[in-house]
Amino acid sequence: MFRGSIVALITPFRDGAVDEAAFQSLVEWQIEQGSSGLVPCGTTGESPTLTHEEHNRLVDLCVEAAAGRVPVIAGTGSNPTAEAVALTRHARLAGADAALLVSPYYNKPTQEGLFQHFKAVQDAVDIPIILYNIPGRTSVDIRPETMQRLRELPNIVGVKDATSDIARVSAQRLLMGSDFVQLSGEDASTLGFMAHGGHGCISVTANVAPALCAAFQDACLKGDFATALSFQDRLLPLHSSLFLETSPAPVKYGASLIGKCTGELRLPLVPPTEDTREKVRTSMTHVGVLN
Repeated sequence: MFRGSIVALITPFRDGAVDEAAFQSLVEWQIEQGSSGLVPCGTTGESPTLTHEEHNRLVDLCVEAAAGRVPVIAGTGSNPTAEAVALTRHARLAGADAALLVSPYYNKPTQEGLFQHFKAVQDAVDIPIILYNIPGRTSVDIRPETMQRLRELPNIVGVKDATSDIARVSAQRLLMGSDFVQLSGEDASTLGFMAHGGHGCISVTANVAPALCAAFQDACLKGDFATALSFQDRLLPLHSSLFLETSPAPVKYGASLIGKCTGELRLPLVPPTEDTREKVRTSMTHVGVLN
């Protein structure tokens, strides 16, 4: 169920508030363009700046707009375990197909602490859980041996891996089995990730180039890596430009260029510099998503 090009949705704002109409329009466009899944309220959706009410509302809106056509993987991770449980419970009640749980950040739990955190959420809520391992933002790494323990729990079904360690995909497959869902968390390195046996990507770039990202993933999943490489070469400048500054600032600017949102961010994020904006415009033109 969880494979292919899954978009890490931006959260459109207008005058400081969530732009609900723009968000649901974005969901509709993503499905039309071939995205195979939706992730509301992840890092790309500026989840740390959302109130709990906004967070839950966005999950509701996403499930409503998707209407069962593609899976919704709701971002429900948080630093306090009790808060992660509460957000995951809401996602389950809203009808989300899975929950994406980032490692607790800032307080740097041990491997046992990570295990107990994720176990507590999976014990409390009957919903498929995808772990989100991104040490660069959380300062903690879910080690493969910890993931192997978590894999034995009934609701832990996969991982979004943003460790930058491509070889880990194979190592984790050997430990957890080929049915343990492995999704890339880094657009630029997804080609190698897929060649190691990955199942897809939770993509930032798909916010502005969903059809191309979907075609790239289709080629990878068919084992047509020559075609996938041609898409990789075309998309790489765009992947790179969208991470010149802290995401999602560049991609929201890119989305504003094609009329999907205002590009508005919430502090502490600020708009990208003119140099970055120019590189985003150029790369979007290069791949043909901006005239």
